[in-house]
Amino acid sequence: MSSLITEDEISHESQLFWLEDIDNLDYVRQSLDRLPTRKGRPAYHRDGRMVGYAILGPTAKASRASGTFRRRVFWLLPHDRDSQPDGLYAKSAPAEAVDPRTLEARVKGYKTERSEGGPPSSAMQQLGITLPL
Repeated sequence: MSSLITEDEISHESQLFWLEDIDNLDYVRQSLDRLPTRKGRPAYHRDGRMVGYAILGPTAKASRASGTFRRRVFWLLPHDRDSQPDGLYAKSAPAEAVDPRTLEARVKGYKTERSEGGPPSSAMQQLGITLPL
């Protein structure tokens, strides 16, 4: 889904709020959810757990049809790599997954070698960045 999220859809984000330490996560799933408010912790209705969400600034407008705001929510399912390191996503990542270290307010984020189950990139290694695998 990250490729489906456009820069315009996230242009009103003022910050991302993390519920967990993202340094220990190789990837998070992201989606745009229709929510009743610009800020605050949204209700969560998926399997698994919510690990973060976007907060919108005051210029964000609600949908005329539904009165809701489109906000990013970051989440993981019970069979994701953090819970099952040797499972389905041991060497890959779901389509809507991105490396949480590449996310910022108004930035879509992207997959990295690490999020796909590989080692940190050579650029990260050259900078001396060592993250738990």
